[in-house]
Amino acid sequence: MDNLRLILVFALVLVSLLLWQAWQEDYGPASVAATATGAQPQQLTATPVTTGSGETAVPNIQVTSGNTSQVKAEMPAAATATTSSGASISVLTDLFRLDIDTKGGTIKNMFLMAYPLTLENPDEKFQLMRDQSPGLFIAQSGLIGADKELAPTHESQYSVSSDSFEMEQGKDSLSVDLDWSHPSGVVVTKRFLFSRGSYQVQVQHMVKNGSDQPWSGREYKQLQRSPDAEGGSAFMYTYTGAAIYTPDNKYEKIAFDDMEESKLSLDVTGGWIAMLQHYFIGSWVPQPDEENHFYTEVYSGQRYAVGSYTPSVTVAKGADYTFNSSLVAGPKLQNELKEIAPGLDLTVDYGWLTILAQPIFWLLGKIHSLVGNWGWSIIFLTMLIKLAFFKLSEASYKSMANMRRMTPRMTALKERFGDDKQGLNQAMMELYKKEKINPLGGCLPILVQIPVFIALYWVLLESVELRQAPFMFWLNDLSVKDPFYVLPVIMGVSMFIQQKLNPPPPDPMQAKIMMALPFIFTVMFATFPAGLVLYWVVNNVLSIAQQWYITMQIEKAAK
Repeated sequence: MDNLRLILVFALVLVSLLLWQAWQEDYGPASVAATATGAQPQQLTATPVTTGSGETAVPNIQVTSGNTSQVKAEMPAAATATTSSGASISVLTDLFRLDIDTKGGTIKNMFLMAYPLTLENPDEKFQLMRDQSPGLFIAQSGLIGADKELAPTHESQYSVSSDSFEMEQGKDSLSVDLDWSHPSGVVVTKRFLFSRGSYQVQVQHMVKNGSDQPWSGREYKQLQRSPDAEGGSAFMYTYTGAAIYTPDNKYEKIAFDDMEESKLSLDVTGGWIAMLQHYFIGSWVPQPDEENHFYTEVYSGQRYAVGSYTPSVTVAKGADYTFNSSLVAGPKLQNELKEIAPGLDLTVDYGWLTILAQPIFWLLGKIHSLVGNWGWSIIFLTMLIKLAFFKLSEASYKSMANMRRMTPRMTALKERFGDDKQGLNQAMMELYKKEKINPLGGCLPILVQIPVFIALYWVLLESVELRQAPFMFWLNDLSVKDPFYVLPVIMGVSMFIQQKLNPPPPDPMQAKIMMALPFIFTVMFATFPAGLVLYWVVNNVLSIAQQWYITMQIEKAAK
């Protein structure tokens, strides 16, 4: 039975070491079907276009207006390094500082005003979008018409009334309009509408058909991204890549490697497309009752795109029509994302223990609303978890205390039976039965803590609310490792004390291995987020107090 307990302890070590591997494997990301499901309108097709040595980042889509024609536009060769060749429009709001390219109205640079890049330099803001590789991340949108000359893509030149816009104090919104016109009388206004306190940007393409012919076209939206330069710490691996949400298949990730293997082609009513990275998201959200065609594409220079386009719309001469969609760009704030679109909060990806991690984060948030400090929130959460499992732990510690009391008698049995393992095991089972001891009882605290440990690890790793969250003294960021390794050392000492309260293994080799575990855990936990180590320290201290009290009571009763 001691061997079983030892195996369980090593299982915890193994699970901890494989946490980062679970992230790298991305919880076994499902491959997204390369063909559309359900009925598909005849004109909804998307294929890549390559002309000569150039390539296009505009989807090749058929637009029906009497005769069916295909629209082809070439991406300049320079796009492998940068996607911009127009002038920049500077926009400043309460949450964003961004640059919009007059060529196509592409959002090519975006800084988040509420999120410093580092605590040491709070004036340097985190850059979510950039128009340079590595780490290229841009938001593109445009129109594709039956007549390609009558619809501006993200490669068309717009005019604008000013080269800078700023949300004024006391104003709740800011509108930025880009204008495009054609000699035939077709006029398109591309409008970005920013709202105070919101990371959701409304994007409109307003078509006024002043020509003498009906106008037909679609709106498309896509996010283009390249991998980041650095891979990060092995124990802090997080997902960077595309994701989609559909009412049928719910939340699915599409890694860059998956895009290389097969292309997404899917008709969806509602849903959304996104590019994800650690803590932050960029997502195009269509109208909830509108059918869109979702697609992926791979371009040269390690550039990957996920996009969608609307059904074909015909605008009569003299009439107008507005395409509406929204761009969500910013932190993965679960409560806000949930209000924007169904399933958007799932981009805060807790993996296969989401069912446990989400309640943990909810409870953490409720505690934080009362105490105002994430470190103390973790401490109080640990207390609540210990309280919830108090009776289970009590039974386990009683079993371990009784095992400890039986140690001299088990040692005598070992000496008596020598190499007769079968006889020794039978005698020990008779002793357990006579003394009413459950030798498996001491394993339960470990089994209970493993899923909570993993779930809390993902909560601390993935929740942007805990990014750069201070505790006290030297711990000014609970989402990264303790810079002075104080908490890991305390955790190791607490594990050592716990072992002294447990019954010692009768085998000398097992005893040596058990004595080495606190040092192994100390080294391993030195790389973990400080918030997670704080949880483990508090949990150990509470366990020591409970186990010591129960052990003293049982030994006193035995005397």
